[in-house]
Amino acid sequence: MARHIIMKYCLLFLLLVANTVCAQNTVAPDTSHQLQNVVISGFQSNNKAATSLNIEGYSRQQMCDNAPFNLSDALAKMPGISQMSTGNSISKPVIRGLYGNRILVLYSGLRFDNQQWQDEHGLGLSQIGLDRVEIIKGPASLLYGSDAMGGVINVIEEKPVAEGYKADIGTQLFANTRGTLTDAGISKRHKDSWWRVRLGLENHADYSDGKGARVLNSRNQGYYLKAGMGFKRKNWTQENTFNFSLNKFGFIMEDLSSSFAPDGRWERGMNGPHHIVVLNLFNSQNTFQLKSSRLQLNAGVQSNIRMEDEGAGQISLNMHLFSALQNLKWEKQLRKNLSFTGNQQLTFENNTNYGGRIIIPDASFMELNLAGYLKWTRNKFIAEAGGGINSKYIHTIATRSLNIPGEAIQPFTRNNITGNGMVGAVYMPADGVNLKFNASTGSRSPNLAELSSNGLHEGVYRYEIGDPNLKIEQNLNTDIDVLVNKGSWAAGASGYYNQFFNYVYLTPTTEKFYGFPVYRYKQQGALIYGGEFFGTYTPAGKKEWQLKEVFAITNGVLADGNYLPFIPAYKSTTSLRYEKIRTGKITRIFVAPELVYVFKQDRPAQFETMTGSYALLNLSSGITINTVSGNWQIGLAGTNLTNTVYADHLSRLKYYGLNNQGRNIVLSLRKDFKW
Repeated sequence: MARHIIMKYCLLFLLLVANTVCAQNTVAPDTSHQLQNVVISGFQSNNKAATSLNIEGYSRQQMCDNAPFNLSDALAKMPGISQMSTGNSISKPVIRGLYGNRILVLYSGLRFDNQQWQDEHGLGLSQIGLDRVEIIKGPASLLYGSDAMGGVINVIEEKPVAEGYKADIGTQLFANTRGTLTDAGISKRHKDSWWRVRLGLENHADYSDGKGARVLNSRNQGYYLKAGMGFKRKNWTQENTFNFSLNKFGFIMEDLSSSFAPDGRWERGMNGPHHIVVLNLFNSQNTFQLKSSRLQLNAGVQSNIRMEDEGAGQISLNMHLFSALQNLKWEKQLRKNLSFTGNQQLTFENNTNYGGRIIIPDASFMELNLAGYLKWTRNKFIAEAGGGINSKYIHTIATRSLNIPGEAIQPFTRNNITGNGMVGAVYMPADGVNLKFNASTGSRSPNLAELSSNGLHEGVYRYEIGDPNLKIEQNLNTDIDVLVNKGSWAAGASGYYNQFFNYVYLTPTTEKFYGFPVYRYKQQGALIYGGEFFGTYTPAGKKEWQLKEVFAITNGVLADGNYLPFIPAYKSTTSLRYEKIRTGKITRIFVAPELVYVFKQDRPAQFETMTGSYALLNLSSGITINTVSGNWQIGLAGTNLTNTVYADHLSRLKYYGLNNQGRNIVLSLRKDFKW
């Protein structure tokens, strides 16, 4: 164990030294208030319409308006995005039917790993203190390395105040869970230096479904600290961020009520089985403006501790994932209409088990990614192309097995090398018309669970066995987008065809382990295809009103004709929004009712069940009041207002006969102070 700790802190020291020695750059202009036009999660800062990638944004203001339960819940409002959930608090985003290690999450510009290989491991990131989130739909392995097969979620921290001091405090009160999410922050900028600090607290009791039935142990707690500082020195800009979080999530399993006695409705103590997740993230982003180009160096370390308390303070699972990350990007304008971007990424990860329960073995990972990207622009046409190479080294250590006494999980070493590419085009034949085409590849090395599982999976009572001989998973995705914006109406469609080679999946067998069914990880070809469609109408002369319809479909099949697991059902969202921006004491007022209809999912995988259709009526509303000392934002939002009883197809609780959350009303209050 001492050797692992020494290795981790030596890497931390080397990264910090490299970050200090490399100092020379300037950051791009702040575009945080132009979310609809500018994205930074692509290889270059681009107008959204001027890249062939399918990119969507979700702003801080949208999070405040909709009052989501967590970040995954917020993103699930976007077309083509769903969430896999184990109750309210444990959830992870699903992009076009892909999740976990097929989705890459970036936090402060660097890869974020939260042991997402297991279904009941949530995203684990809070929505407090964020500026926005940007989503790339489709493979982006060329730009970001392995695991970005289904897309990228880029989580962007809040920006400091433009000048002087700024502070805010806010709270959200959740009726269904008797819960609260409260945070307060302060930031200061003086000339070319700045700092910020934010504290947050989250606390929820169990939720109840549409019948008023309480789902025992679905409670959660969260404690958050965020800090940042930075400066600008001639041609060098640096931004440093630190994030700490401690979360406890109640663990829900079959027949929990037989071992977990119901307590008070307002009770939120963690006396039953629960997850404990501790995150520490440090990141330093540096931009150097050179004579005729720009260089960006991003380096950081992450510590992820995941424990499971089986009840009464007995810690069984205790894993520590340490990550050291570095990214170097160089941008050069070769000609007036031709630019080049080169990118290099290096990732080191080490997983160590300290508890009595073992799910995956001790292991180390090293990944190197090199890529180049060209963008050519001429009049109404834009062309993009790039290529790259990725190398991932995996080395596991002999680790004892919990379920078979005296037998160890056998070590193995893998070194996988893959290449990825992308070509894309954008054509704008007339004002308000945007046509896009993109073809890109992705790749992923099987994760530790798929390669080396050999044990009983808690909650679902099945014995899972991995295969260290699994091949690299690869995919080729084509995406076509059409957008037409003509005065009072706009419409768009996006269709995709995602072909997988060596798709890894879990399937039941006829084997038994002491009465438990045995599941094994296998591979074969797979196909995911579908699209998103939207239309909006704004009456002439009444810009405050907007009617919007969004429809999303996803289909997933294996080469043998069976369906893929956790494919979301077709979904239609119809909304009407009234929003008035004005001067005076009341500067903003909005009301937005929404009807979500989810179709029946009758294409389940081998160990899934079908789920019926359901409709949810939601509403968000708010008002902003301007005062001498700053703004007041008051919001009232409701989800499932008709108290519908339903089980979503991506809810893992449906297998236990448990439903999703019933009616929930959220009161939001926030006060901004500026001086």
